[in-house]
Amino acid sequence: MEKRADAELSRRERQIMDILYRRGRASVAEVLEDLPAPPSYSAVRALLRVLEEKGHVEHEEDGPRYAYRPTVPRAEALESAMQRLVRTFFDGSTERAVAAFLDMSAA
Repeated sequence: MEKRADAELSRRERQIMDILYRRGRASVAEVLEDLPAPPSYSAVRALLRVLEEKGHVEHEEDGPRYAYRPTVPRAEALESAMQRLVRTFFDGSTERAVAAFLDMSAA
């Protein structure tokens, strides 16, 4: 499946990706352990399946369960997220984004 760093991710999908980047790979149960206010086991399994369909994760068999790992390098995902942030909040202006971040760090 084609890797799509630019595919829109929901808040929950981003949280799961953060967990997978931090752990390297994780089962559904391990993702559940790390999620804030976790949904049901089946909801997490469904979200991982969606992430796999989008090309963000892949699974491998780990005994009786699946272990999921990111397929999109973290740097590529970060770049895509930053581009989306700049487009959405700063009308595509990197200069305005940097100025806003500098203002935040000065406060």
